[in-house]
Amino acid sequence: MSIAEGGIPSPNIWHHPKVYEVENHAVDPDGVIEPAMRAIRDWAGSTVLDIGCGTGFHLPRFAATAARVIGVEPHGALAEAAQRRTKDLPNVEVRQGTAQRLPVPDSSIDVMHARWAYFFGPGCEPGLTELDRVMRRGGTAFVIDNDGSRSTFGRWFSECYPMIKPPEVERFWALHGWDRTPLDMGWRFKTRADLEAVIRIEFTPADADRIIASHSGTEVDYAINLWSKPFP
Repeated sequence: MSIAEGGIPSPNIWHHPKVYEVENHAVDPDGVIEPAMRAIRDWAGSTVLDIGCGTGFHLPRFAATAARVIGVEPHGALAEAAQRRTKDLPNVEVRQGTAQRLPVPDSSIDVMHARWAYFFGPGCEPGLTELDRVMRRGGTAFVIDNDGSRSTFGRWFSECYPMIKPPEVERFWALHGWDRTPLDMGWRFKTRADLEAVIRIEFTPADADRIIASHSGTEVDYAINLWSKPFP
């Protein structure tokens, strides 16, 4: 298994890609995120960069209307999975690399998408510098991350990861010129077993046990932040 130099381990998808696939299918069941992105900047006819694309779950969706889609993933096995997933899509290419050293030319990207990957606020400045290099004028970058200030999942997240403080994260993005669009989406699983499996890859064993015991059913209300920045 090869890892691109500087790759930052992701404890969920790197170690549990099959369970993470279940999570991807459960996220945003009512389709809130994509229309919110399109309202800010549509990617039809554009060159799209998906940073931290994992197994390529979102690449076909972008490819449906984009002129070109490039997925970048540091984890070699995941990048290979993304390549297999998109092998029949001629406008998609997957490259191994990191957000800090993107394997794309200067001023070549119209729309950047990063969903729960690398850009978590303070500490991601090297990746933001790379965005300044690769984004075309008139382009837009999107970062999707958890909103720990509200929702059931937000409460779990804030309790289990107290070092990530929502006001500090929001201040960071605002200082770097990004706009915040708060969204309410959710998790909706086919089975209770699927929900419990996903909780166990997102939290420590003790926290997962507590969360599972406290929550019934197969759905979770979940708030996120859609961060966006234009590159005029």
